[in-house]
Amino acid sequence: MLGICRGRRKFLAASLTVLCIPAITWLYLFAGSLEDGKPVSLSPLESQPHSPRYAAASQRERESLEVRVREVEEENRALRRQLSLAQGRSPAHRHGNHSKTYSMEEGTGDSENLRAGIVAGNSSECGQQPVVEKCETIHVAIVCAGYNASRDVVTLVKSVLFHRRNPLHFHLIADSIAEQILATLFQTWMVPAVRVDFYNADELKSEVSWIPNKHYSGIYGLMKLVLTKTLPANLERVIVLDTDITFATDIAELWAVFHKFKGQQVLGLVENQSDWYLGNLWKNHRPWPALGRGYNTGVILLLLDKLRKMKWEQMWRLTAERELMGMLSTSLADQDIFNAVIKQNPFLVYQLPCFWNVQLSDHTRSEQCYRDVSDLKVIHWNSPKKLRVKNKHVEFFRNLYLTFLEYDGNLLRRELFGCPSEADVNSENLQKQLSELDEDDLCYEFRRERFTVHRTHLYFLHYEYEPASDNTDVTLVAQLSMDRLQMLEAICKHWEGPISLALYLSDAEAQQFLRYAQGSEVLMSRHNVAYHIVYKEGQFYPVNLLRNVAMKHVGTPYMFLSDIDFLPMYGLYEYLRKSVIQLDLANTKKAMIVPAFETLRYRLSFPKSKAELLSMLDMGTLFTFRYHVWTKGHAPTNFAKWRTATTPYRVEWEADFEPYVVVRRDCPEYDRRFVGFGWNKVAHIMELDAQEYEFIVLPNAYMIHMPHAPSFDITKFRSNKQYRICLKTLKEEFQQDMSRRYGFAALKYLTAENNS
Repeated sequence: MLGICRGRRKFLAASLTVLCIPAITWLYLFAGSLEDGKPVSLSPLESQPHSPRYAAASQRERESLEVRVREVEEENRALRRQLSLAQGRSPAHRHGNHSKTYSMEEGTGDSENLRAGIVAGNSSECGQQPVVEKCETIHVAIVCAGYNASRDVVTLVKSVLFHRRNPLHFHLIADSIAEQILATLFQTWMVPAVRVDFYNADELKSEVSWIPNKHYSGIYGLMKLVLTKTLPANLERVIVLDTDITFATDIAELWAVFHKFKGQQVLGLVENQSDWYLGNLWKNHRPWPALGRGYNTGVILLLLDKLRKMKWEQMWRLTAERELMGMLSTSLADQDIFNAVIKQNPFLVYQLPCFWNVQLSDHTRSEQCYRDVSDLKVIHWNSPKKLRVKNKHVEFFRNLYLTFLEYDGNLLRRELFGCPSEADVNSENLQKQLSELDEDDLCYEFRRERFTVHRTHLYFLHYEYEPASDNTDVTLVAQLSMDRLQMLEAICKHWEGPISLALYLSDAEAQQFLRYAQGSEVLMSRHNVAYHIVYKEGQFYPVNLLRNVAMKHVGTPYMFLSDIDFLPMYGLYEYLRKSVIQLDLANTKKAMIVPAFETLRYRLSFPKSKAELLSMLDMGTLFTFRYHVWTKGHAPTNFAKWRTATTPYRVEWEADFEPYVVVRRDCPEYDRRFVGFGWNKVAHIMELDAQEYEFIVLPNAYMIHMPHAPSFDITKFRSNKQYRICLKTLKEEFQQDMSRRYGFAALKYLTAENNS
């Protein structure tokens, strides 16, 4: 009788849920689009109905609403199916609880049902379902090494963050390259309720280097075997993921499966969906021993505390040593050894439903893991072909992956309501600085930009360069946005030395850049070009932040501070290295000036010598840079003297001077208060002068500015009076700061400004 009552109560509750959810949902969605009864506006530009920012924001809101509505509709359909099942049951069958929610997802050890397709959760008595507490931290371990894997990790993390409702703690076993990239990325991402710890993968190499491995993952593909030793001793459980994983659901569902482990089960794995471990794929194919089809280790649930008690370290080592006597090497890295251990100890494994690891390599049974899109949980691109793999539904999977690949990571900085985040000093300092700004100040947006933390992905592409041993090496430093991408190949042809570039891109543009670079023979042949992505945020182009990012990651003793629109003369790299020695830059404060010229022609026969350049100047093909609109910027270079100069000569600083210079790597940074157009280089040259740098013009060096359409920021400067007023205000504040820092010596800057 009690069972019947319980069943009726659940049926009534589910019925009310189906009726109420649509109304509540639409009320929530409507309320969520308002703040204090008014539409949320992020900036003045976004509030203009006809502005591109407003249109983009509206489009994003519409897409967000559509996604939410689809989610609710899916939940409604699931509840209706549940109701129809409940209505069809006799009272005698209503005592069990068969419902599943995101926090009650259960696996099964029934391999027969698994092979048949999607498996429902095991029945359990009322009050015994596994749950994930609202603010319970979920631990995720990932092995990551190198530049490409670091990019893959970002997409994986985005998919996890998109669905998550719990705090996350990522444990990243990374080499020095991946750690530098990902530490900077997470530090600048500033996602609430996310903690990241790094473990030095290079120190773990000795633990697994004795195992020959043919898999493309190399030695890092074996490091999941040593997680019980590597991860903190007080960490009891962890989800281990490959970098080529995409989540299509909340990871809390997978975390809840730990509660289903029984007895000595310590490993949660999905059956391998290819025939690899069955053997006979080709003549003399001899896989490692496995239980049936074996298990795939792209997604693993590890009960670390029990594994340690079982002496896992000793267990896998003995198994590997024994099998290597006959197999000689692993073909699938750690997966072979995990399967050999399970073959001997089948009680260790808890078999997960295969939708927790839908394996998209060629010739797999992955299509049996789902009947509908809503069945998908985790997609695993475990083929070397990755997105080019053959599968009946690969187009859908590819689009899902690309969605996260190009998804704006800034949108994932959302708070987990009701879950307190750990105190973060950087975040607290940032909030304090922002709170001190006056939001009624007409220049508030300019001032705020100075404190904006832009998500930054260093070394987006492979970088490999060892500076010259003679300590004369020079790196060209520049910054750019998507509209200047076409300049990259030309600069690489003119400058053979190392280059450090900061690119200001959206997530989608970063992927466009990646495809562009990978399709360019010129760019792919150069491994000494460092591409650092600074992701878009705010309404201004953070030009000086970009320069600082590019400067900070220069690996040579000297830097040539250029702009992306300039082509250096052929041979400038070697000429600058000789000039470094000639002018003793290592022991003196000097800034070597490279004279700047420009052409108004899109097609230019680039001068191969100074004599040829002078001839083109005389013919009117070339001009001194900005002579017709901003003479003061380069007039102190003294082009008349340069025409006949054969030795370097010194020039004095003058107001608004902004030459392109070669300096030591330890020179001061650019001032971040200057964004968009105006005074960004002028302020830096003024700072160099205040620090008593000598300005030396090189007699046989030159660079030429190539024509391009006006930037968005210069258009705003010319058309917006308030923009010019704010720039003037920032200049005055900068000069006051200079006076405070450099005292009496800085008075000349105020005088020069008043006289100019």
